[in-house]
Amino acid sequence: MNLTVAEIAEISEGMIVGADSRATVSGFDFDSRVQRSGAGFVALIDGRDGHDYVSAALERGAAVALVSRIPEGVDGPLVVVEDPLRALGRIAKFARSSMADASVVAVAGSAGKTSTKDLIFSSVSRRFKSHANSASFNNEFGLPVTILDAPVGTEVLVLEMGERFLGDLSYLCDIAAPNIGVITHVGLAHSGNLGGRAGIIDVLSELLVALPNDGLAVLNSECSATQTLLERSAAPVLTVGYAPDADVRISNASLDEQLRPTFSLHTPWGNLDSVRLQLLGEHQVVNAAMAAAAALYLGASTEDVALGLSSALAAHWRMELSHSPAGVAVLNDSYNASPKAMEAALTTFARLPAGRRIAVLGAMHELGDESRAEHARIGALAATLDIDEIVVVESELSEPLVAAAEASGARVARVANPEAAFSLISESLKSGDAVLLKASRVVGLERVADLLLGADG
Repeated sequence: MNLTVAEIAEISEGMIVGADSRATVSGFDFDSRVQRSGAGFVALIDGRDGHDYVSAALERGAAVALVSRIPEGVDGPLVVVEDPLRALGRIAKFARSSMADASVVAVAGSAGKTSTKDLIFSSVSRRFKSHANSASFNNEFGLPVTILDAPVGTEVLVLEMGERFLGDLSYLCDIAAPNIGVITHVGLAHSGNLGGRAGIIDVLSELLVALPNDGLAVLNSECSATQTLLERSAAPVLTVGYAPDADVRISNASLDEQLRPTFSLHTPWGNLDSVRLQLLGEHQVVNAAMAAAAALYLGASTEDVALGLSSALAAHWRMELSHSPAGVAVLNDSYNASPKAMEAALTTFARLPAGRRIAVLGAMHELGDESRAEHARIGALAATLDIDEIVVVESELSEPLVAAAEASGARVARVANPEAAFSLISESLKSGDAVLLKASRVVGLERVADLLLGADG
């Protein structure tokens, strides 16, 4: 959306400094390294102080910078506001209100958000002019940027929403005003911040409460928290799952040798038969079914949805299956990890045809009081699967995983870091072997994938 500097200042209650009030601004960026010419720059304070990068952003062509103070040596173009992050939210809320005819689909949950968002976008974009978050732009600065980047005439806006603290979804919904809410799953991701499972249900309920009475909530009937969520929805609910009474029912699900699921759907809008996904793992079937429910409700045809689901590709570092020059299969699921996602990755990996299977694992962060028990549960699970060796990046959090796996009879190796994991496993890897990489993002297991896929064997 294009706005003038004067409009930005009015919406954000800011003061123009050294800028032409008639100049237009096409969206906003918050990373000066990828600043787009003609877009604005938001000086966020998030670990680093964005005010230190205003000059660099302006040199790269930023039309204006949204700041809370005037940086030394910069005399404009600026809009000075009390809080750049909150100002960005107000600007995005204005942009959303200007898209009155657009439908907004919000996707939240403890796992599967990005995949479900991508599946919805792929399904609706065949019929409607659509826009969605880039990667995981799902927080208080990524979501407003996504809304402001929506092209003129957007009919469907698909927004992934992240939740780390109570109030997060209320804030994002106030900006985005969703018509449809999709909750993928209630697990334990960020439970340390949210106060356990009850707190996770509370924060996800913020999305359901924000829906209009004539909107729609799409809920996963395979999740034990769904009945509680259903009672909190302000909008009608569609349930999705394998149960005979699910509104959108899954049947005939199976995996091929490359871990791609095939399944059929029975919906109020007609049936979808033998849909094959490019995304890997049986857990993606429910994500796809929830995406189908949202897309069909919006008016996409069953043919559009079947084609959309079958053409969606995996996001970076999320169940990416590649093969090294030495013929080793690398299943890179290193973007992040929660207990549910870890379980899905391990059980899926155990079904991948391979000579030897090696799982390189690390800690799951932000689980709070559930951390020890959940790491131990995952360790015990890994020991029961058809996995030849488990390699764990050592930390205080991951120790219960190691102990439980060893107690259950698994062969476990401890390493200090991702590079040490690569050194250890590369000594014995042969063509036809397979490696899984799974841990929370801060562990950095993507470095193992880079080393494996860059090796010449």
